[in-house]
Amino acid sequence: MRRKFGISTQRITGGLLAVGMLAALHTPAANAKAEAVTGGQAATRAQASYQALNKYFETGQPQGLLLEEYPNTHSNPYSYIWPYSQAAIAAENLAGIPGSGRKADKEAQRRLDAYELYWNATTTPKGYDSYLRPPLGQGGDKFYDDNEWIGLQLIQHYQRTGDRSSLARAKEIFALVVHGWDTDPAHPCAGGVFWTQAPWSQDRNTVSNGPGAELGAHLYLLTRDKSFLTWAKKMYDWTQKCMLAPNGLYWDHIDLAGTVEKTQWSYNQGVMLGAGALLYKATHDQKYLKDAKALAKASLAFYGTEDRLWKQPTRFNAIYFKNLLILDSVAHDRSYTKVMQAYSDRAWKEARDPATGLFHFVDGPVQLLEQSGMVQIDALLAWPRSKYGDLA
Repeated sequence: MRRKFGISTQRITGGLLAVGMLAALHTPAANAKAEAVTGGQAATRAQASYQALNKYFETGQPQGLLLEEYPNTHSNPYSYIWPYSQAAIAAENLAGIPGSGRKADKEAQRRLDAYELYWNATTTPKGYDSYLRPPLGQGGDKFYDDNEWIGLQLIQHYQRTGDRSSLARAKEIFALVVHGWDTDPAHPCAGGVFWTQAPWSQDRNTVSNGPGAELGAHLYLLTRDKSFLTWAKKMYDWTQKCMLAPNGLYWDHIDLAGTVEKTQWSYNQGVMLGAGALLYKATHDQKYLKDAKALAKASLAFYGTEDRLWKQPTRFNAIYFKNLLILDSVAHDRSYTKVMQAYSDRAWKEARDPATGLFHFVDGPVQLLEQSGMVQIDALLAWPRSKYGDLA
């Protein structure tokens, strides 16, 4: 069973994160030079942070398993799959930087290979357990969002490398997600993908439906199999119907008593604006693009006040930022990368220990999730906009 944990909002003190658009440069040549300098700095930061991740979180296990935190205070010797997946996505984002080379590609593949230690082929449908399978671990309940993050990474890996086994596994994961759909019409807000198969939760979450819609849309765009698009639309529509708040942002989840948890996490906004952008690409229906742009605007305004973005977990902001870039691939808006850059600059100055390269956003051990999130953010800042269409 994956641990439930709270998110502390006690962060390092600092000024309000700048989210306003910076003044545009006047000439194309000057603009290109500025982007090149920023990209190079971001790549350097991402590589340094990933090197620190490997140095402090590697367990010495031959297949590259990682600690969940450093120093590790847990009884488990390895991380759950949710933190591990974010480190693997960080490696994939690094490998996608133009000119990253063979070493980065091998590292991304090394991280992908270790997923097999979590894969449970004994269930129907198959999927990734929350913890390592025997003999290295005891296995665990399947979480639909955990599997969706991996499915999306596999799509990104396929679009970068053409590896058809990654596409095939992404299809298997989507079958698991569809299996998680609530089929009881008596439930409040009937439908929706559950968060987990664990018996202690029967919540249906924005974060189990938004990424499912994204995965389905990607699979449709790659295969033109309409069943993927049908399910992507169902997941998107359910989330809009049941989780969309009056302020234009998305709540977290609903339980079987009909109680809605109304926290508005940044990654929930990200997956839904990303899903809207991808459904627009799949259908050319302007409604989806309008939804995505409205959500991006509303969320930037919301998180741009009262220092809210800084108070969000970095792991969630990394997902939010990536999806802003997915939207940017179909509707360019310079404010998206400006917000990312401002967040990166602040984290580098205020949260990073220059002696270790580790990011301390809260007191206590450094979390693999947060270190991975910073690698993801800086790696994507090094991507040219022409490659945003490869993101997943």
